[in-house]
Amino acid sequence: MSNSYTKAAFTILMSREDAALLRSAEAAVDILETNGEDADLAAAYDTLDERFRTIFPPKGESRFETFLELFDDPHLPYLDARIEIEDNPDEALVKVNFSGDQFGIDQVAELLFRGCKSALPCGFAWSYDCDRLRVGEFGGGCVIITDAGIQSYSTQSLLEHAFRRIEGGPHEGVDGFVLTTTSAAHGLSFWSNTYGFGALATATVFSEAEAARFDKPIADDEPEWLALPAPMIP
Repeated sequence: MSNSYTKAAFTILMSREDAALLRSAEAAVDILETNGEDADLAAAYDTLDERFRTIFPPKGESRFETFLELFDDPHLPYLDARIEIEDNPDEALVKVNFSGDQFGIDQVAELLFRGCKSALPCGFAWSYDCDRLRVGEFGGGCVIITDAGIQSYSTQSLLEHAFRRIEGGPHEGVDGFVLTTTSAAHGLSFWSNTYGFGALATATVFSEAEAARFDKPIADDEPEWLALPAPMIP
């Protein structure tokens, strides 16, 4: 018999309004845990503060369906995180501490993304382990949350990607492709879906499949795909 854990403990700074939204989310979870009838849940939804109802507008008979989108299983709407708020009146932002040993990585990330814009960009690390030394039961990852969305990384995916890079070699585009062209005025330029041809720093990185589907823009010099090198290891 063994026990597995997904652990996290971190602090994020945010506005008092966003911290209050977290408390409303916890209250919503408590309401849903009653397993009440839709009419009762709808009445309870209306008791939550206006900001919660703006970020998670009413949907469905229970009015909670937008909020339930945070969870992989809407029948198990648990944040799986302890949330502690430290509010120093002399500070502009409050400290919010998240922790847990069966931590709800995805739902916490979604809640921060949707409801705590003052905290962005932010992120957190997590780990998984076991109380017995079992193969495959140890690792971790991190989540980066910005206005553009949520990016998740795990140690397993990083290992797999590193070995694909080794097996594929430097010209296979394991780390993506950029589209290049050369002009007399600007020299070597790189395509951006936002800005057109310009600096490498703003270039759009394409997967092999995306590059195959992409309709190349017209340029004086025929654009060509260039495989990116492996990223620098910090």
